Amino acid sequence: TEAQLQVLKMELQPHFLFNTLHSISALMYRDVRAANAMLVLLADMLRRALDTARAQEVTLAEELETLRIYVEIEQIRFGDRLEVVWNIDPDTLPGRVPHMTLQPLFENAVRHGLGDSAEPGRIEVASRCADGRLYLTVRDNGRGLGGATPQLGIGLSNTGERLAQLYGGAHEFKLEDSPGGGAVVSISFPYVPMRQERATPRQ
Repeated sequence: TEAQLQVLKMELQPHFLFNTLHSISALMYRDVRAANAMLVLLADMLRRALDTARAQEVTLAEELETLRIYVEIEQIRFGDRLEVVWNIDPDTLPGRVPHMTLQPLFENAVRHGLGDSAEPGRIEVASRCADGRLYLTVRDNGRGLGGATPQLGIGLSNTGERLAQLYGGAHEFKLEDSPGGGAVVSISFPYVPMRQERATPRQ
């Protein structure tokens, strides 16, 4: 229902906010200018979140704009250790996606792809359309899952629940080892341009 979706969305935003404020607090003692830059970016992200507070879906183009702000925050935090690759099909940009879907996927990739390691990390964000479906993936080159059953944190579990509420059985959500090393989060659901109405999912 709309109320359940709104609750899930509101749970996700404080989770992201607290994590980012913790990063800013830690950085404040080492680099005040960098911490200030992160605060400016965070304010920009929160402004965008407020502008779309009642919207459950936005275009992929809008979602990527929000994600790019978050990526800038993380690149200030990790510096040259974080490389981000964008592999976005332009034909997917008008597609409807749940707001704040990609941020928790990227946050998970940062946590497990870089974590406390001093080694550089690479994260790829990709989108494509095939057979009337929109596919979104966030892939890291970290240690991967090692074949273990993945334990979903608040961000990923919340995202999975929102997808289930919006799309019913028409969505897919997977966290698994990537064939080339690291881990990949993949989601897919019917591709619907924002100008069209989305069909009610079958339960």
